[in-house]
Amino acid sequence: MKKYNDIIIGFGKGGKTLAGYLASTGRKVAMIEMDKGMYGGTCINVGCIPSKSLVTSGLNLKKGGAARTFEQKAALYADAMVEKRRLTSMLRQKNYAKLADSPNIDVIDGRASFLSNTLVEVKTESAVLTLEAEHIFINTGSASFIPPIPGLKDNPLVHDSRSLMELDHLPRRLAIIGGGYIGLEFASMYTNFGSQVTVLQDLPAFAPREDQDVSETLTKLLTAKGIKLLAGTKVSGVKSQESSALISYTQDGQELELEVEAILVATGRRPNLAGLNLEAAGVAVTSRGAVQTDAFLKTTAPNIWAMGDVTGNLQFTYTSLDDYRIVKGQLSGQSSYDLTQRKNVPFSVFIDPPFSRVGLSEGEARAAGRQIKVARLPAAAIPKAQVLRQPNGLLKAVIDEPTGLILGAALICEESYEMINLIKLAMDNGIKYTALRDMIFTHPTMSESLNDLFNV
Repeated sequence: MKKYNDIIIGFGKGGKTLAGYLASTGRKVAMIEMDKGMYGGTCINVGCIPSKSLVTSGLNLKKGGAARTFEQKAALYADAMVEKRRLTSMLRQKNYAKLADSPNIDVIDGRASFLSNTLVEVKTESAVLTLEAEHIFINTGSASFIPPIPGLKDNPLVHDSRSLMELDHLPRRLAIIGGGYIGLEFASMYTNFGSQVTVLQDLPAFAPREDQDVSETLTKLLTAKGIKLLAGTKVSGVKSQESSALISYTQDGQELELEVEAILVATGRRPNLAGLNLEAAGVAVTSRGAVQTDAFLKTTAPNIWAMGDVTGNLQFTYTSLDDYRIVKGQLSGQSSYDLTQRKNVPFSVFIDPPFSRVGLSEGEARAAGRQIKVARLPAAAIPKAQVLRQPNGLLKAVIDEPTGLILGAALICEESYEMINLIKLAMDNGIKYTALRDMIFTHPTMSESLNDLFNV
C-alpha cells in the first residue's frame, strides 16, 4: 500500500488544477486516470477544443466556396480531422507533462474503486494497487446518455459526440437525435462541412427553454442553412443496412422513415460513477445519479470532495475550474467562497452565428414577478456584423426597471461568445445598464452594439 496526502480520481479541469496547487505546497498527490486519451479532461480531448477546431474548419470551408463538390468537401473534412487530432494531442501531452513532471505528483493509469473513505484500489494494466490518503477528490466527469431505443446500442453507425469527432469520412447524410445545444452545434458544424443534416427533437420546439423570439430566431437561422429541423418527433427504432441506417419515427401521428449514413445521439450526459463503489466510502448519490455534495462540494464522507460534471451541476469546464476555487479556499483556509456565491454563469453555442446567454430570460423574469423592460436589437443594425457579412441574428437584454440592473441577455450574433462576458461582468458587479449604454467602445466592433442595445 502506498500513502499519499491526496488522491484525485479523474484528470479533468478541476482535478488537474487542484493537483498542481497541492503539489506546489509540498503535498504528495496521486492523480488517477482510467483513459490515456483523457489527460486534461473532456474539454481539450473530446469536448470544447476539438469541436471548436472543427467548427472553425467548417466555417472556413463554408467561406471558401459553396460550389465545391461533396467529394472535395469530404477531403477538406479529412484535413480538418488531422488538424483537430494534432491540436488535441499537443494539449493532452502538455497537460500530462505538467503533472507527471512534478516530483510531488504520481500519474497512475488505471480504474479506481473505493475500499473505504481513505483507501482506493486501482486496477492498472499490470497490477492492482492500494492507495491511502487523508483527502480524496472525485473528478470523473460525465458520459453520454444513450436512450433505450432499439437499434442504437452497439451500432457502428451510431455515435456520441466523442466518436463522431473521430469519424474519418464525412457522412453525406447525418441524423441527430436530440435538439439541445450540443445537437444544434453539431448540426451547424456538419452542414458547413457539406453533410445533409436532419435533427429529430421530441419536444414541440427547438431551444424550448428560451423565449419564443429567441427560439424562433435560432430555428429560422438553422433552417436557412439547410438543416432539416423536425420537432415533436418520437424515434422508435433504428435498423442497420449495408452502409446506411434506417430511422423509424413518428411525427403528427404519421409513421415515417429516414435513411442516413451516420447518427449522432445528443440526448445529454450523465455523471460518470461507474465502478467507483461509492458506498464503501460512505459517499451518497442524489436521485439524479450525481455525487451528493454540500455548498462547499464536500460529500457525505468528511474527507472526500467532488468537482465538475460528476456533481450534477452545470457541465462546463469553467464551472469545474470554479469548483477548484471552492475546494482550494477550504484547504488553504483563505476563502469561504461556495456554490451559493457563484454568480451568473454564461454559456455559448457555437452555431453560425453563435448564440450566447447569461442570467434570466424575459419569461423567467416575468414568472418571478420582476418589473422589467426588454431591450432588443437586430444584428443587421450592427456595422461590424455587416462587415463580417453575417447580419443575421438578434440581441436581447432584460433589465430590472426599478434598479437599472441587468437581469439577463441572449445574443445571437457574430462574436457573441466574447460580448456575453462584458454583460456578465456588469451583472456580477452591480453595474447598471446605462454604463454599457454610455461606454465608449472601439469601432467597428461587435461590442459597440451594446450602446444601441441598451439605449432603452
